[in-house]
Amino acid sequence: MSGTVVLCGSLGSTSAMWDPQLPALDGRRIVTVEHPGHGGATVTDVRNVGDLAARVLDAVEDDTFSFVGLSLGGAIGMRLALDAPDRVERLVLACTAARFGEPDAWHERAATVREQGLEAIVDAVLDRWFTPEFADVARYRDMFLSVDPEGYARCCEALARWDVRDELAAITAPTLVVAADGDPSTPPSVVEAVAAAVPGARFAVLANGAHLVNVEQPAQFNRLLEEHL
Repeated sequence: MSGTVVLCGSLGSTSAMWDPQLPALDGRRIVTVEHPGHGGATVTDVRNVGDLAARVLDAVEDDTFSFVGLSLGGAIGMRLALDAPDRVERLVLACTAARFGEPDAWHERAATVREQGLEAIVDAVLDRWFTPEFADVARYRDMFLSVDPEGYARCCEALARWDVRDELAAITAPTLVVAADGDPSTPPSVVEAVAAAVPGARFAVLANGAHLVNVEQPAQFNRLLEEHL
């Protein structure tokens, strides 16, 4: 195994969302991949999640790697495991889905962000990212508002086209699928459907967390991460 772990996060986040996981990955080579317009990355053409997956393959020099993805990052992980199975050693899919709701909702969100900016949706997003008990919301508000609106909108349009419900049985990488009990964006039942479709996948639900459960419950998340990787 290569010892390389690729981290890819949620729409609207930067690689800083993975800071709580760094202690658990000590000794491994870590590669973080920013979405277009996120974390200072250039805004590029994005037709679908396959385009985002291709960016990961371009960014990782190692022949093989383990991949940890949350939400949009999880979709990218699924696409990688399907399109480049010889490169993905182990897969962690957190708070993600084989299809993220109705396409029209994503197109509407993209239009809102283009017309009104990310400020128009930031409060609604943060309410889905964290439970009311989470204390460090201000940091993640700043993170979200640092994203380029056009990059965000293009990723929304990629999610509108995302649907691999009929493909997941072809994934061969050992897979851990993680849900959070308080996640309104990808409830446990939605995430469990991913685990049920991937042969041999392990499924776990973490308590007292919402969409960014890796941030809100790092001890629980890291324990699973260390066991799987």
